[in-house]
Amino acid sequence: MEKKTRKPEEKNRQLDAPFGGRGGAREGAGRKPNSRDQITVKGLLEAIEAKSGGRSYEDLLVEDFLDSRDTHDKQLTFKYHQLLANKFMNSLTKVEITDSTDAIAAKHAAFAQALERLTGNNKD
Repeated sequence: MEKKTRKPEEKNRQLDAPFGGRGGAREGAGRKPNSRDQITVKGLLEAIEAKSGGRSYEDLLVEDFLDSRDTHDKQLTFKYHQLLANKFMNSLTKVEITDSTDAIAAKHAAFAQALERLTGNNKD
């Protein structure tokens, strides 16, 4: 079987399909290894503080939230509620489970019975 070779003009041909129809990105494309982000969260927050006269992002966020309430913009206020709730609700959620001594004893007995069934060591 004879191997087909490409003509030079076919190699540089642009096709309508993504990536020239051959799949994958071109050689050398993308970010280089060990390259840094151009924008960091820390840098962004520092720039906001510098441009706003020393006011923190949190202060600006609260001020904008209160402005949306004062102007009775219900949709914007709702969006601020969602944004803020998503940020602090995880830290406020606390689940406390308390069992009475009877409940603990019942769980021990159920566990012991299940273990006996699994191991085949019935006391009866």
